Amino acid sequence: MGIFQRLARLIKANINALISKAEDPELQLEQLLREMNEQLIKAKKQVAVAIADEKRLAKQWEQEVRDAKEWERKAMVAVKAGDDALAKEALNRKRQHADLAEQFKAQWEAQKRAVEQLKLALTQLSAKIEEAGRKKTLLIARKKRAEAQKAINETLAGITEGSAFGDFKRMEEKIDQMAAEAEAGVELHAEMSGSDIEEKFRRLEAGPGADVELDELKRKMGLLPPVEAAVPATPAAAQSDVSMTDEQLQAEIEKMRKELAEEVPAAAPAAEKKAGA
Repeated sequence: MGIFQRLARLIKANINALISKAEDPELQLEQLLREMNEQLIKAKKQVAVAIADEKRLAKQWEQEVRDAKEWERKAMVAVKAGDDALAKEALNRKRQHADLAEQFKAQWEAQKRAVEQLKLALTQLSAKIEEAGRKKTLLIARKKRAEAQKAINETLAGITEGSAFGDFKRMEEKIDQMAAEAEAGVELHAEMSGSDIEEKFRRLEAGPGADVELDELKRKMGLLPPVEAAVPATPAAAQSDVSMTDEQLQAEIEKMRKELAEEVPAAAPAAEKKAGA
């Protein structure tokens, strides 16, 4: 392959790439739809011309029919007048107009069929253009969705650790570190100042109020067994505890007397010393 052929192919490829890149599907669809509407306008004009020709042929046919009838009437007048030569001439004219009437009739019928076909084609063309207009709206919507999806994909593909999202993540980690350091400082200060011990004592003095209430709520809900109440002593048991026999009672009285006798002699010398003084 010669260098000029390769250069020509390269130039052609670059031109085609530029054209493809410059083509906007939305603009192309708009242009195609405008061309379709222009074709529809031209088709309507052609159909209008065909309809006009049909009406003109129909009028010419009707006129020739009337002319043929008129010359027939004149021939009848000539016959009544006894002028056969004039009657023949009128009949010749009648035949000429009758032949023209047949020709115009044939042309009119053919034109009428053509007009019907043109009307049908025009209706179909109009329907296709309307459908193209609806499809154009759908295609443009699809194109915009595709462009939006492409932009999102490009944005997601451009997100890396060195992007703004990576910086945001690092700032979040830095703030978390600062918050952890602040909490550690507060705990250290509490331990050094003794406030932590005071807080523990306050909790201890507060007592298990919440725990007791929680246990009561659980017993009420049936989650814990009820507290067993102290069984009161029966009257018989109480009487057995406090009642004593006569012998035991007498022994207890003697014991008390001996203790009292021992305390009285010890206290007498002390009283005499106090009186002598």
